Amino acid sequence: MSWLTLCADGSAVLALHIQPGAKRTEIAGLHGDALKIRLAAPPVDGKANEALLAFIATTLGIAKRSVSLESGATSRQKRVRVTDADPARLARLTEH
Repeated sequence: MSWLTLCADGSAVLALHIQPGAKRTEIAGLHGDALKIRLAAPPVDGKANEALLAFIATTLGIAKRSVSLESGATSRQKRVRVTDADPARLARLTEH
């Protein structure tokens, strides 16, 4: 999967395309080489980034501290690092 990169240290990096200000927060499938996520949070004052990290942690059933924004703080294209997540569970994100 081009949106999911498993790293040697056991973490994973997700390539994401974010649509802030959506009606509800949900995974919307693939968008090119990225996983598209719609966020209900507005793209102001970092609220969308906070909502994104919380949504990923909740969806994967891991602690929020295990999810961090690696790049794209002010962009729709983001890279998020996830530690402590089962690779099989990560791969199933597109099934939501």
